[in-house]
Amino acid sequence: MKQFRKEFRRFSLSESDTYTNPFDQFNKWFQEAAGFNISEPNAMALATAGVNGMPTIRIVLLKEIKNDGFIFFTNYNSRKAKQISENNQAALLFFWEALERQIRIEGMIEKTNKTTSDDYFHSRTRESQAGSIVSKQSEIIESRESLEDEFKNLLNSDIQQLERPKYWGGYKLYPKLFEFWQGREHRLHDRIQYRLDDGKWIRERLAP
Repeated sequence: MKQFRKEFRRFSLSESDTYTNPFDQFNKWFQEAAGFNISEPNAMALATAGVNGMPTIRIVLLKEIKNDGFIFFTNYNSRKAKQISENNQAALLFFWEALERQIRIEGMIEKTNKTTSDDYFHSRTRESQAGSIVSKQSEIIESRESLEDEFKNLLNSDIQQLERPKYWGGYKLYPKLFEFWQGREHRLHDRIQYRLDDGKWIRERLAP
């Protein structure tokens, strides 16, 4: 592994380049990533930990950005959901290799309201809806074939409109910390941090 080395030279990040509000800065970088033909720029790593303190991490998709948080959807019986119910502190990570950038976000997670979950569920394809219904996410299942059979049976059923199951819906992460990382030469990376202090965002530069 020691032979893999890369110098980051594409961009820099100074305080004068950033907005005072981290959500504005996130939206700026996200739009640049989307315009850079990056595949799924909304893919983000979500790290959670339950009461035992053991962290787990996986990729989920950001589906909506509000002016106070980040929304994603999942099964409420999944491992991540169970950990969130035990400890609602979590972290997100976006990494856009083509731009030599990453964004870390830390905060608290809460379930979205039913309307938000319903609206997104009904915006999905029938196949995606069926997949959410039949998947007992994170549970041990008999076989791939049994899962596919249940999926096909639901798709071919007479049910005209599939309803969102109670065990599936949205979460919203409310940030208390952002870090915008821009790769630079000689590992002297730019790191601009925003931390929430008494309702105000404090912007600081971190050592690489």
